[in-house]
Amino acid sequence: MGINHFILALISFTCLLSFSASTNAPPPLFDASSPTSLELYDMIEAMSESPSPFAFDGIELESIDNLLSILPSGVDPALQQICGNTDHPVECIIATIPFLDEKTPIEPLSILKAGIEAMDNQTKYALAEVTKLSMDPTTPKNVVPILQTCIDVYNSILNSDQKSLEAISNCNLVQLSTELGANVENILGCDNAFKQAKLKSPMKKMDAMLEKIISNTLTIGVDMVHF
Repeated sequence: MGINHFILALISFTCLLSFSASTNAPPPLFDASSPTSLELYDMIEAMSESPSPFAFDGIELESIDNLLSILPSGVDPALQQICGNTDHPVECIIATIPFLDEKTPIEPLSILKAGIEAMDNQTKYALAEVTKLSMDPTTPKNVVPILQTCIDVYNSILNSDQKSLEAISNCNLVQLSTELGANVENILGCDNAFKQAKLKSPMKKMDAMLEKIISNTLTIGVDMVHF
């Protein structure tokens, strides 16, 4: 799979997200039922987990700037610049685009709000999935309490998301940093519970994407937003 295939996949995925945003129903950023999003997820996961210099399909990308240079030209340069200063720039872009419209100023605060909305959206999908698993009669009984831990984790993230938005409304940087930082710890809870039980988490890929969104929102909120 070459670099052009990656660009086509990203164009398709960003168009899908933009359309979904217009209908007020963005899909989850990891959706196993969507071949395009699964393919893109696997590619960006492989790139983001590679040591620097980035490697993708045999092509070395020496820096984040090189990585961003292969994105479609339609991605706003200001958004590329903001996301380029996070640890996961591609995820930053594809997560926030559905929550930005043509009237939204592309600045750190608006990208932070979009990131929190993306986090909230992704968390609700994860919560629905883990709740369904916990209620499935075929789920082993020893797994149900672990799934309940995951439910608690996702509810904690949703709670912190609302408090983060309140902190933004109140221009409270201390509270904002506290809530965004809390989610860094929260997201580890589900996977850790499965690891302690020596089981593989069925939420692993959803949590991996959530972890990157959370990391990005913390970076933007702490390093770039000033009231």
